[in-house]
Formats: sequence, structure tokens, C-alpha cells
Amino acid sequence: MNIEYLNVNGTNIGVVSGNEAEITTIQAALDLAMTVKYESGGSRIAIDKRVLGEDFFILSTGVAGEILQKFINYHVKAAIFGDYSHYTSKPLKDFIYESNNGRDFFFTASREEAVERLTQAK
Repeated sequence: MNIEYLNVNGTNIGVVSGNEAEITTIQAALDLAMTVKYESGGSRIAIDKRVLGEDFFILSTGVAGEILQKFINYHVKAAIFGDYSHYTSKPLKDFIYESNNGRDFFFTASREEAVERLTQAK
């Protein structure tokens, strides 16, 4: 897992990338958030969906909801970027839709779009 730090228009963003699932637990997600906060001084994270375990995208496991709740509790805004077209779950599609209409948690197709959404989030 690699974390790159960006400062876009005064907003510090940690961009997390990798090729394998390394964030598979709620504690791992919280550790990531605290690492980004400590190292960048910011509370915004763009996460490549490949570093999340597949359980995240199976809403019945509760992983996505718990991670979202932890991020909100710790005032962390996050955008997960990647291809979601192969997911057919209606609850997941609804979750993505609702998240994208909120102000704290987003799903985007690209890294650039994730950074843009996080920069614009209030």
C-alpha cells in the first residue's frame, strides 16, 4: 500500500493506492485515517478500491457501514475510486448513490475525480 500526499488549493489529501486488499478490517481503516491525519495534517483520503477487501462491497457484512461511521466520528472525508460496474447488488448501488449525494463519503470512477470531490467537500 502506498500513500501519496497532495495539497490541492490548501486542502491536504492522502491518496492511497495498491494492488491488493490491505484494508480488510475496521481497525485497519481507522489506522489508515489516523496515519493520514498525522502525516499530512489533513483529514481527507482518496482510496483505490483495490486496497479494500471485497467484504467492504458486501453490505450485509457491515464493514462499509462501520468504516463510514468511524470516518464520520473522526471527521474524515473519504472518496473511494475505481470501477464499480461489475457490482449488481441493489443495496450497494443505493449506498453508492446516497453516499455520493452526501458530504463526507464518495465513490468515484477515477483518482482525479476523487481528489476533486474531496477538494470541493465542505
